[in-house]
Amino acid sequence: MLMTLCLASFSGQAKGNLETSGDALHIALPAAALVAALTVEDDYQGTWQLVQAGVSSRLAVEALKWGVDKQRPDGSGDDSFPSGHTADSFAAATFINQRYGWEYGVPSYIAASYVAYTRVASDKHHVEDVLAGAAIGMLAGWYFTDPYEDISIIPLANNGTYGVFISGRF
Repeated sequence: MLMTLCLASFSGQAKGNLETSGDALHIALPAAALVAALTVEDDYQGTWQLVQAGVSSRLAVEALKWGVDKQRPDGSGDDSFPSGHTADSFAAATFINQRYGWEYGVPSYIAASYVAYTRVASDKHHVEDVLAGAAIGMLAGWYFTDPYEDISIIPLANNGTYGVFISGRF
């Protein structure tokens, strides 16, 4: 299902409308995560985790947009930092990755990266705007999402030490 939504979104690019394809994928990725949580799982635990990640990510984005007065590259407003489209997409991609594994996470991160690319390519954001949006979305996704099958992969960065923490029941 996710692949179908992604392909439908990419068809917007073939028509020459890069921004529209990114906008569509920005909606499709969280929608696919919601559909997966509602159909794959027996309870609403995943749905609740997705809502928490998405809402917290969006609240952080809106607070920063309100507090940081940064013009968009196309001059259409002073709410360029950070990118909400990118934060929403990366929160959903991180939820999918954390909840259901890398086989679904990698395509989701590719789709989220495409959304970020379209925001820069359509002059709606600067590169630093989408990088901040991606970081906010990923942090929210990592914080609120537990793995569906008790396996967790978490990147670590602390005082110059970097690594990956993997936990689960084997």
